[in-house]
Amino acid sequence: MKYMEPRKPNLIIPLILACMVISLLFVAGCSSLTANAGKGAIASPTQNNTRSVERVEVMHFHPAQQCYSCRTLGEYAKETVNLFFAPEIESGKLVFKEVNLDLPENADLVKKYEVTGSSLWIGVYDANGFHKEQNVNVWYKINNETEFAQYLQPIIRDRLNGVIT
Repeated sequence: MKYMEPRKPNLIIPLILACMVISLLFVAGCSSLTANAGKGAIASPTQNNTRSVERVEVMHFHPAQQCYSCRTLGEYAKETVNLFFAPEIESGKLVFKEVNLDLPENADLVKKYEVTGSSLWIGVYDANGFHKEQNVNVWYKINNETEFAQYLQPIIRDRLNGVIT
């Protein structure tokens, strides 16, 4: 009887399939960003889509039981708004709200912003209606209050200046 070596697995086909899946996910992700551009997504400042803004809302949505990160996010957002935008708050052009998404009296706001959990949202009211934006990048800044404020301040300033889609 002749000794046969065990067959080595052919890895070429699984590698090709993996590359195809990754490519499709990348393309799908890029197209979904484009598809959302006209549906309340906020434009980058380079798009230069400016409008006259009536009011901007910075909303920290959170559950009744908040973890350290959720509390920190709300505190840093409130401090940033109060420190850098006092005249806009006084005039009513900018509003900051802490919203407990578990309370029934906040159900309309939760529905309006389509909130699913603890998050920071920016809502812009202009002549064309209401535009909302969830900012997920703030979560990466909660370890440093200065970096958090340096990140969030220009975003709010842009929205107040009408840089939206």
